[in-house]
Amino acid sequence: MSEGGYWDRIYTVRTDEDLSWFQRFPERSLALIERFGQGCSARMIDAGAGISPLLGELLRRGYRDLWWLDLSSAARARAQHQLGEQAEHVHWVLGSVTGVALPMASFDVWHDRAVFHFLVGEVGRSAYVQTVARALRPGGHLIIASFAEDGAERCSGLPVCRYDADTLAGVFADLFELLHSERELHRTPGGVVQPFRYCVLRRRADRPVGE
Repeated sequence: MSEGGYWDRIYTVRTDEDLSWFQRFPERSLALIERFGQGCSARMIDAGAGISPLLGELLRRGYRDLWWLDLSSAARARAQHQLGEQAEHVHWVLGSVTGVALPMASFDVWHDRAVFHFLVGEVGRSAYVQTVARALRPGGHLIIASFAEDGAERCSGLPVCRYDADTLAGVFADLFELLHSERELHRTPGGVVQPFRYCVLRRRADRPVGE
């Protein structure tokens, strides 16, 4: 089964409450976007967006240049249905975070909650860093959240990597500088508490991709 097909099945057979990472209100992501972003005029992409309500909340706050990125067409259909007429205000991109073609150096914010930790191999992690570095403008911000060092070892039947602030920031250190880090104790819809690590990194203007 392809990677996209695997996640299509997840989003086809599971309700919101069956998805351990689901949040009814993405409070922490919103707070970090509003703190480190460039306001409602910012171009922002939600990588691995799935059916997260984040873009809907941002639309309600006046953001208009919003991009959805995921490799699951089933998730896209659900997310578009949930947004209704507001879906026309979102750019919908179906593809992998490690190889998708995006406008170069044009995004102000790249947001990723609970996707990067699925990249357990060095090749995938390196490709992800290059994709983000190409897409973000110099000075743009990467807001990324993964399982913390004491978090879950598997999710949705797949192995994951766990990170503290130093190791997560270290993956991006050649092209990004760490600005902020914090922990979150995410309570899943089923009531399980999962430690997450959030980092905010700024795209370095003095480091072109490939150097």
